[in-house]
Amino acid sequence: MEREHIFKQYDTELNDIRAKLLEMGGRVEKMITDSMKALVERDSDLARKTIALDHEINHLEMEIDEKCLQVLALRQPAARDLRFITLALKIVTDLERIGDQCTSVAKRAIELNEEPPLKPYIDLPRMATCAGGMVKESLDAFVRGDADLAIKVCRDDQFVDDLNDQIQRELLTFMMEDPSSISRAIKLNYISKCLERIADHATNVAEMVIFMLKGKDIRHTTPPTTAA
Repeated sequence: MEREHIFKQYDTELNDIRAKLLEMGGRVEKMITDSMKALVERDSDLARKTIALDHEINHLEMEIDEKCLQVLALRQPAARDLRFITLALKIVTDLERIGDQCTSVAKRAIELNEEPPLKPYIDLPRMATCAGGMVKESLDAFVRGDADLAIKVCRDDQFVDDLNDQIQRELLTFMMEDPSSISRAIKLNYISKCLERIADHATNVAEMVIFMLKGKDIRHTTPPTTAA
């Protein structure tokens, strides 16, 4: 009976880590959405609320780290559970850095909202939507053990990279044609790079999921089309 109780408590601890990871991921996704909405709708109050959320992300990172280390110390997990815990420790780092990137986007949004818009925002919201979807799907792949979904995330990264390159070229044209646009263009360029980095962090998570499930390290390689 005591052994059964220990197993149930262990399962509860693992499920709690999963739940906290998903909570952290959900808040990060909200930061991505709200930071871009603050830019597009010129809503500086929303941008400030987004910046304030970063403290919650940092707190969740420390809380999850502590829970993972407790399980490692007290339960001495092996095999799949050990891989799950070690991967969770890495994922929270990427999620925390995504929160930092969203904070940077929100700060630039506040600055840009004080100036006339340089151009309608079309490709930046597309980047944000794709990057946010990648974050969600990478976490779903982790929780469900879905290698195919993780591979899809890795392949979606190219779409964000292509949009970033397109935005860079367009902003360069603006700066060459109108020197007065340079300051705003640089800030928009910075936002584009932040979104590109968010997608990179989601890709990092997906690559770790593939390694956990398949034992294949696909970093710095072209991701396969299937998880076979």
